[in-house]
Amino acid sequence: MAAKVEIYTKMFCGYCFRAKRLLDSKGVEYSEYDITLGGEKAAEMRERKPDARTVPQVFIDDVAIGGSDDLAALEREGKLDELLGL
Repeated sequence: MAAKVEIYTKMFCGYCFRAKRLLDSKGVEYSEYDITLGGEKAAEMRERKPDARTVPQVFIDDVAIGGSDDLAALEREGKLDELLGL
């Protein structure tokens, strides 16, 4: 069964683009929350991961994975597919 993947992003964010490109390359569906202007979803992100100061912030099955570099590290270590349920 596919994992629930969520990603908090901002417009014109290269790291966000990179993280989404990796997820897209795996054919993973994800919910994207644009927090460029702040608002409810930005507050939600900070509530879910209080130390988060940057975007993207990726959550897989409600577990905070971190940002683009963290996602790429999981891929390099061969651990990302398992987390994604692939």
